[in-house]
Amino acid sequence: MTTSFSLAPIIFAASLLSMSCNNADTSKTNSAVPAHTDTAEYFLLRPETEKMFGYSHAVRLGNDIKISGAVSMDDAGNPIAKGDLLQQMKNCYSDLDKVLKHFGCTFDDVVVENIFTTNMPKFLEISGYRNEIYKKHFPTGSWLGVKELALPDFMIEIELEVHKVR
Repeated sequence: MTTSFSLAPIIFAASLLSMSCNNADTSKTNSAVPAHTDTAEYFLLRPETEKMFGYSHAVRLGNDIKISGAVSMDDAGNPIAKGDLLQQMKNCYSDLDKVLKHFGCTFDDVVVENIFTTNMPKFLEISGYRNEIYKKHFPTGSWLGVKELALPDFMIEIELEVHKVR
């Protein structure tokens, strides 16, 4: 007894797996997007503090910007608004706004927002403040309750991903 089978379903499945969001129709070009976009642009919001802790606040690669988690700190890296989650959240968004403006973006360009908090019940009570930030639409993302953040007085950290066609 011989067994025969067709390779067509396997070939079809393999072709589906090889597709991705980046495999758009390349016959159409956008003249606003530079042809060579693999050079990273790094941005430091607080250069001395970020160098001390060893991170860049944001990196742009092509049309995508990854923004490190913003926390409520002064220019020397000291926590501010200790014990006040709402004010810490406002401080985070203020810093994120500065980073977005550096790249010519607004919160309308944010596609992912991840929030880490040490007090999820309180965060849920004040999460409506985000309506002040996102006026057109909300990004995708996650809200995560965590045991602690980088420094004990930090109660919230907000990181963003942005997509902006230049």
